[in-house]
Amino acid sequence: MNKRSSVFSALTVDVEDYFHVAAFERNIAPADWDSMPARVEYNTNQLLNLFDTHQAKATFFMLGWVAERFPGLVREIHQRGHEVASHGFNHSKATSQSPDEFLQDVSRAKNLLEDITGNAVTGYRAPSFSIGKQNEWAFAALTQAGYQYSSSTYPVIHDLYGTPDWPQQPYLRDEGIWECPMPVLSMLGRQLPIAGGGYFRLLPYWLTRRLISRYVKQKDIPYMFYCHPWEIDPEQPRIQDAPLKSRFRHYVNLSRMEAKIGCLLQDFNWRSVNEVYQPYFKS
Repeated sequence: MNKRSSVFSALTVDVEDYFHVAAFERNIAPADWDSMPARVEYNTNQLLNLFDTHQAKATFFMLGWVAERFPGLVREIHQRGHEVASHGFNHSKATSQSPDEFLQDVSRAKNLLEDITGNAVTGYRAPSFSIGKQNEWAFAALTQAGYQYSSSTYPVIHDLYGTPDWPQQPYLRDEGIWECPMPVLSMLGRQLPIAGGGYFRLLPYWLTRRLISRYVKQKDIPYMFYCHPWEIDPEQPRIQDAPLKSRFRHYVNLSRMEAKIGCLLQDFNWRSVNEVYQPYFKS
């Protein structure tokens, strides 16, 4: 795809460290996070530099826990012209919280990020895309907290998350908040996840590029990609006692990720969620 194309896609980063991920939640307790070697600041700065090289702008869904310990990183993201959005505070899945706990978590993160940047935070993404039929009340909580949009659903079948029968396009919910689902491509009777993450690391880049190009040509809705800072860090500590499946998902092709993201930035045009989806938000 020509970099000069008028089509813009949304580039997003879920800013968390390697020890925050749901795959290791049974191995590393939140009480132990502060004792773990932190690598999120360095890795996020590496992504920032990579984005600058390709004139790409992104939305950084910041974990409040990270922002509290690295406020300078949040300011750096904001000062480089990227959108700062919320990933909640404690990386707790929305499905594991009560409505009151969830409201407190997302409000605390939003307030902290706004205090650091001096700008309104309008976007939210749930850890592990953990909003679905069992906790639709979360959208009302997000509206109450003052968010304009959420990107917390993935219309696929997955063992850890997924809302396969929910809308695939951005839509305004009755609670008054926009939901911007992660993109899927319908092929062979299935909805294929093509938004990034572990699938992006696993598949050869030429195939991912072809799938994204098909999506951009076929759909009249924006494409959205996501990644994490720890995904470009093959030197991160290994959690040896984690389940084999979790270790495979987390560590597969880490050494190739940074170069693959570079190719992606070169082949497509990237802006923040707030900019790419603004025509929907204004409607």
